[in-house]
Amino acid sequence: MTELTLAAKTENLDEVLDFVNEQLEAQGCSMRAQLELDIAIEELFVNIANYAYMPEEGSVTIQVAFRDDMVSVIFIDGGTPYNPWDRPDPDVSLSAEERQIGGLGVYMVKKSMNHVDYIHQDGKNILTIQKQIQEA
Repeated sequence: MTELTLAAKTENLDEVLDFVNEQLEAQGCSMRAQLELDIAIEELFVNIANYAYMPEEGSVTIQVAFRDDMVSVIFIDGGTPYNPWDRPDPDVSLSAEERQIGGLGVYMVKKSMNHVDYIHQDGKNILTIQKQIQEA
């Protein structure tokens, strides 16, 4: 497992994506899986950067681990406890004008990953996404 700890600021998104993508490429990750992971990582990191510590600032640790053909990307922050997976899915059958604002990004993450998980432990939010890195 490798990890990166940095300030939870949106301007650090490129560093997070570079860190994860370097490891995905070394493991021969498919382009489709890498794109889906990039979208998920962007959504989750930006949410942490914008909301976890408001109005304060804090850090986030990103861990990446591989097992067989599965990658786990883990986000750990000490911000306000929040489980994004508890939020109800938006009604995607409604038009954009009819839908309530928010929740679509987290919904896309849930649909594109093989597994998502959240725990709050020792004062930390621990958010995990898992994705198969090879086409089946």
